[in-house]
Amino acid sequence: MKNRVKSLTNKKWVSTVFWLVIIVIAWGIGASIIEVTKRTPENIMPHLYQILEAAFSTKPVANGMSATMVVLTSARATLVRALGGLLIGTILGFLLALLMKLSGLVEKLIFPYLMLIQLIPVLGLAPIVLAITGDINKSRIVIAAILSFYPVATNTLAGFKSVDKDKYDLMYTYAAKKRTIYAKVLIPSAIPYFFTGLKIAAPLAITASILVDTLQGDGGLGCMLSQSLKHAMSIYVFWLIVFFSAFIGIFSGYLMSWIESLVSPEKRGLRKAKSKKGGN
Repeated sequence: MKNRVKSLTNKKWVSTVFWLVIIVIAWGIGASIIEVTKRTPENIMPHLYQILEAAFSTKPVANGMSATMVVLTSARATLVRALGGLLIGTILGFLLALLMKLSGLVEKLIFPYLMLIQLIPVLGLAPIVLAITGDINKSRIVIAAILSFYPVATNTLAGFKSVDKDKYDLMYTYAAKKRTIYAKVLIPSAIPYFFTGLKIAAPLAITASILVDTLQGDGGLGCMLSQSLKHAMSIYVFWLIVFFSAFIGIFSGYLMSWIESLVSPEKRGLRKAKSKKGGN
């Protein structure tokens, strides 16, 4: 019995279910406490079943659209901007990491100050970027790119530096050119670190895009979030956006893991080893 319990607790889905149950219970207790304080519960913390009802309701809440349609329509604009910013930040972050690896001088000049980018609050950065770009949509993409740039650059650089000296020595023994060393050793070794940076950068890009929406309007999840809080539409739009944003943030992390399993030589090797073990 003890071994069976131990085996069950080692399964990943068990801990997921455990925490889901805890969250549902805690949410229910919180909503019930708020309800008996005689404040309007849907204005503060509705029960989960009320949010589910709002998600499946066809009742129009804005422009003839239901709450779910409002969220999905707004999400498209936000996610497209976040994706654009993530792509730009990823490319620039990888190139900068490569440049810092190639040149110690560049690393000394730039690396210590990269952290400063992360220390500037998004809410303070948005007006500056808007003033420079002069365009709301461009400023959203630029901010998403700035926030996703740092984790990709620093993690990729750490990957380049993680290569053992023995591997360098082996490549020098074969008189390999620098380009070959990068292509055959450094870049493959940095891939797991690169994806670690992406798993951090993807939710950051989405968060940045939503936050900037709340400041600058013109559609998007953050804009709808702000309007629902101001009672311009059903408050349940706010809660649906909260849950949708959480889902997208978690999903983006899993999506990066899935892409990594497809392109990483190390992950592919592990997958083949598991399939052979399963076959035997």
